[in-house]
Amino acid sequence: RRSSDLVMMRSGQPLTGTIGRRCKEDEKLINATLRAGKRGYIIDTRSVNVAQQARAKGGGFEQEPHYPQWRRIHKSIERYNILQESLIKLVEASNDQSHNMDRWLSKLEASNWLTHIKEILTTACLAAQCIDREGASVLVHGSEGIDTTLQVTSIAHIILDPQSRTIRGFEALIEREWLQAGHPFQLRCSQSAYSNSKQKNEAPVFLLFLDCCWQIQRQFPCSFQFNEQFLIMLFEHAYASQFGTFLGNNENEKR
Repeated sequence: RRSSDLVMMRSGQPLTGTIGRRCKEDEKLINATLRAGKRGYIIDTRSVNVAQQARAKGGGFEQEPHYPQWRRIHKSIERYNILQESLIKLVEASNDQSHNMDRWLSKLEASNWLTHIKEILTTACLAAQCIDREGASVLVHGSEGIDTTLQVTSIAHIILDPQSRTIRGFEALIEREWLQAGHPFQLRCSQSAYSNSKQKNEAPVFLLFLDCCWQIQRQFPCSFQFNEQFLIMLFEHAYASQFGTFLGNNENEKR
């Protein structure tokens, strides 16, 4: 935030491994964002168990002795095949022609789609509160920093920055937090919930982000310069990129 010199950062997981490797350059870099006498917050979008298991594969999380001024918070957000299964169930519920409200609500609840929405919004609100109310810098990461991390930082930006709620500001947000950050659109959006085959890496990560935006926009319509039609258009282009904006998995593949 320019007015307060606070920073919200995103990254991939630190490669500490089972032996607890450290990177002094990394420690120095993120400590440079702290105000004198202030703590910072590291929001890990994985559960404690998942983060622990990642150490066996060379990943892991920040070790407290090396990051004494930072408080680590784990907020588990689902990813990959769990999200895709949830979307498939949501579509099935939406296509239910029985006209039975109880049955439809039961299917909607069973899809867990709204649970995923809640997880993202809760974590993004936490990040925004750390910056706005506690005056603390925030680092957000999961495993690779290209999925759940982007959902959280993007929604937090929308909460904190009115410019992100304009059309041009929202476009700039997607450019910065999704396209330039390397979200693999081709892998995640290769097909859809209507496909008969299931792709290993497919997941409605960007769609969940757009749905989170819609939830906020419905509550505070006067705070946004756009409506749901703009969000629907972005969803359609993510799966069928007419102008090439969402083609490929990173900026290098577009060249």
